[in-house]
Amino acid sequence: MDDVFLKITGLKKYFGEKRVLDGVHLDVPRASVTTIIGKSGIGKSVLLKCIANLLIPDAGLIELDGQAIAQSRRGAQGTEAVTFSYMFQNNALFDSLTAAENVALPLLEAAWLNQSEVNDRVQAMLAHLELSDSAQRYPGELSGGMKKRVALARALITNPQVVLFDEPTTGLDPERKFSVFEMIADYRERFGFTALLVSHDIPEVFEISDHVAWLDEGVIKFFGKPSELEIDAESALSGFLNKANYGREGTINKQETKV
Repeated sequence: MDDVFLKITGLKKYFGEKRVLDGVHLDVPRASVTTIIGKSGIGKSVLLKCIANLLIPDAGLIELDGQAIAQSRRGAQGTEAVTFSYMFQNNALFDSLTAAENVALPLLEAAWLNQSEVNDRVQAMLAHLELSDSAQRYPGELSGGMKKRVALARALITNPQVVLFDEPTTGLDPERKFSVFEMIADYRERFGFTALLVSHDIPEVFEISDHVAWLDEGVIKFFGKPSELEIDAESALSGFLNKANYGREGTINKQETKV
């Protein structure tokens, strides 16, 4: 196994009598892209929210670089204090804020930079994602693909160690979906973060995934490389992949798409 950066052990989350996560074990390698797949409503987004501390698990342990997440956050100071970032399904941009103001928000909330430093970092990030010309535009004035890039810029502005992507291609047409995946892969290489994705876009998402985790019945039933998904045709995972159109005919033109 590669160097494990994010380690999840025995994670459980219940809602009343419903067991959504019932003992999840997952080792996420450092600086990798790991994609979580599974049926709708199976608990993939719940898992991300537990990792991000948006939901409190009922049991289990989440460790970042060998330390329980709560300890690593308490011990961090200044620019190291933010270790996680979260990109929501539908971008979650504030309509009353410009693109630049949306991107700046996490830095302002962290309160360890002055306004000049915030402005410099926001301008640099917008330039990286080719959004400089849209800095003063509001979300309602942006295309779907540009909104995705603004949301990604906001997710990356704090230089997080781990970025959680919850269905990052929701609402996009097939060509733009592929462009978003390429964008995630590109910026993972540039910024060196560890990416954990939830996605239903099978098989497209496998092209940028180092590992795939299949969540089913509250546990991870498969973890491995995309190339290892060729398994017994009678297995439950094979049935799920077939239903998700894994291996369907047709490819997306990588050269002509742009978000």
